[in-house]
Amino acid sequence: MQKAIVIGAGFSGLSAASFLAKQGYEVTVLEKHAIPGGRARQYKENGFTFDMGPSWYWMPDVFERYFAQFGKKTSDYYRLERLDPSYRVFWGKDDYTDLPANYNELRNLFESIEKGSATKLDEFLAEAAYKYDAGINDLVHKPGRSIMEFANFKVLSGLIKLDLLQSFHSHIRKFFKNPRLLQLIEFPVLFLGAVPQNTPALYSLMNYADIKLGTWYPVGGMYKVVEGMYKLALELGVKFEFNCDVQKLDVNNAQVNSVITNKGAFVADVVIAGADYHHVETKLLDKKYRSYSNEYWENRVMAPSSLIYYVGLNKKVSKVLHHTLVFDKPFDKHAKEIYETPQWPTEPLLYLSCTSQTDNTVAPEGHEALFILIPVAPGLNDTEEVREKYFNLAIDRLEENLGENLRDYVVYKRSYAHSNFINDYNSFKGNAYGLANTLMQTAILKPSLKSKKVKNLFYTGQLTVPGPGVPPSLISGEVVAKEVVKEFSKTKKYATV
Repeated sequence: MQKAIVIGAGFSGLSAASFLAKQGYEVTVLEKHAIPGGRARQYKENGFTFDMGPSWYWMPDVFERYFAQFGKKTSDYYRLERLDPSYRVFWGKDDYTDLPANYNELRNLFESIEKGSATKLDEFLAEAAYKYDAGINDLVHKPGRSIMEFANFKVLSGLIKLDLLQSFHSHIRKFFKNPRLLQLIEFPVLFLGAVPQNTPALYSLMNYADIKLGTWYPVGGMYKVVEGMYKLALELGVKFEFNCDVQKLDVNNAQVNSVITNKGAFVADVVIAGADYHHVETKLLDKKYRSYSNEYWENRVMAPSSLIYYVGLNKKVSKVLHHTLVFDKPFDKHAKEIYETPQWPTEPLLYLSCTSQTDNTVAPEGHEALFILIPVAPGLNDTEEVREKYFNLAIDRLEENLGENLRDYVVYKRSYAHSNFINDYNSFKGNAYGLANTLMQTAILKPSLKSKKVKNLFYTGQLTVPGPGVPPSLISGEVVAKEVVKEFSKTKKYATV
């Protein structure tokens, strides 16, 4: 039985560990924290339950496919509810739009905003459906190690339909003119970590996921997904070492001989790093074994970081939904301060998750559990003064748009920003989402999932293929596990069971 070590128990690490265990590997996961989940950890305080990171459950088919490969269903581990409306967007005080889950109702909404847009939405989503099928069911499953992977792929025969060379910004303006509709359509690609002008139009697949597949909620919080994946891994025989901080990869003859941690050394035939790629390269490996230079990393376009507030209120809030977006300020200005002239934003857009609107188990009776997020540039210096300034700004803006007092009802508050991402996850520049999904950072142009200088070292997660997001992370673990099995089965020494 071959031994494998996986560094990190985030979504991609849990996925990689389970797929290797399924193939007969003896797998040990080394996790820095006391619980699994990585950026998707959960914590409880004063009767409130907060998901620390991901809060959107999109692409339910990806999760179903994941569990199905082990003979399971998502319902074996958690219960889903579809949100309706999917989310609410505030444009200003008492001026908001609810996005209905029902497609016919959404068509009517679009038509009421811009005449003829319902038919245009049909056309737009027909193209997006093709991209979703090609992208999620094919493209993202490529390991990105050679251009020849795409020799028989739909990219060659359907390059125009996939819109790889056209920007998302230009693409959607062929269908819609109204500024509000454009912002509603552009919003999902912000999860990809780049402005629409720099995001390939391929990613209209995100709109298909949003509109056609819906927005869901795992009852109890997103951490229920982590718990389900963790339980499945245990059922497959995966072992976990928690509070286990990896300090060095001991390499000899271009192979990892052992993984040095605060709990001792661990030996395995293959190592998959689900930790921050940049950290593994620059801190855990000797310089001669690094695949990429410091200059390479400095030239990567990173997705934003996040300034997050976990807030408990001792009152119910009347005008928020489970997901609420506050788009009352110009997006272009905020985007420029993230991507072009990195600085703390002057008039940021806001995202609010209020899970207690859906789930009465995450807050005491009569209370609300709020998650307030401001996208910000990576690499900024966050101080307590800065955090307090933006908390007051966020509360002021929310009170203005909602038309009710929130500040006097705050009974719990915790902030989370760059320095936390660095301390907790060794995150490069304190980013929250990994690499931006620009054209020049797609597929084979991402950092390789296999080390170029260490024979038995692989990578998974948001800094390699296929990219940021929870569904891609599940797929990333599957893809790297398949590459390990494929490569190590070439010799008798690394034959799999």
